[in-house]
Amino acid sequence: MKALILNEFEGPLEVVTKEKPEPKEGEVLVRIKAAGINPVDAMITNGYMKDRMKHHFPLVPGWEMAGVVEECGYGARRFMNGEEVYAYARRPEVGEGTFAEYICLPESYLSKKPVNISFEEAGSVPLTGLTAYQCLFDTGKLKQEDVVLVLGASGGVGTFAIQLAKYHGSTVVAVASEDNHTYLKELGADYCIDYKNQDVEKEVKNKFKEGVDLVLDAVGGDTTEIGVQCMKKGGKIVSIANPGEDIDDQVDFTFVFVEPNSRQLDHIREIIEAGNMKVPMQKTYKLDEVKHAFEQILSGHTTGKIAFSLN
Repeated sequence: MKALILNEFEGPLEVVTKEKPEPKEGEVLVRIKAAGINPVDAMITNGYMKDRMKHHFPLVPGWEMAGVVEECGYGARRFMNGEEVYAYARRPEVGEGTFAEYICLPESYLSKKPVNISFEEAGSVPLTGLTAYQCLFDTGKLKQEDVVLVLGASGGVGTFAIQLAKYHGSTVVAVASEDNHTYLKELGADYCIDYKNQDVEKEVKNKFKEGVDLVLDAVGGDTTEIGVQCMKKGGKIVSIANPGEDIDDQVDFTFVFVEPNSRQLDHIREIIEAGNMKVPMQKTYKLDEVKHAFEQILSGHTTGKIAFSLN
């Protein structure tokens, strides 16, 4: 199979031919059709997470994908050969990722692919979709009557968070550059704030005097503190970009690192198939275009998702 590999952190990423994996007991071999690209993928290749997660070289990056079941290992009976699936493929050790033509995963990681979207779209859902889902509902305990502020609303996690919160019946305030406001309102945002030319806290408090119930921070840095100032008394802030080292102990703050969850992917599939969630795609790349793909994902200006197409 063809795979994108890294032999050392900060080293070059190369497309090579390597042996196709064989499924072990309880595993499924999937022919990958598309793999979503996320900022964490570039962070891993640059060694930013080498002390947080076990890894081995040569390392194949990538944590989300959609594809077709090709072979089932002993005891793996949830899926039939030929079924279309998608998955968040993060394992306890980083090494065998989704930027390749094949992957073996425990069948418990897999969910049936939504039937009404492409492989490229489906392969861009699992990591970011699950991140938004777990931030809003598992950690944020979002209620229907709540107001949620999404910082970094035009990125992958932000676009899914807007749609999931609106599907839930909540009010959504999206923070992004003005160029993206029409797009975010089409996704369901009730209010949009331009972080470049507006005072986010002032705009939030003008609309909601006491502040918002929940903040989802997908930006980190100084933006996290802005989110804290926008919370009402008793509100929560959930971040995927700030581990919380400089957050006041009195603030209800949680850092979220998304976990695989096929049951939640099943729910997300139902929402997509019912027509209640879109998968905004900016561009797809081939594996040998990894340099351009990583430059785009690290630019901080990706609208929606980008993915590798392996069709």
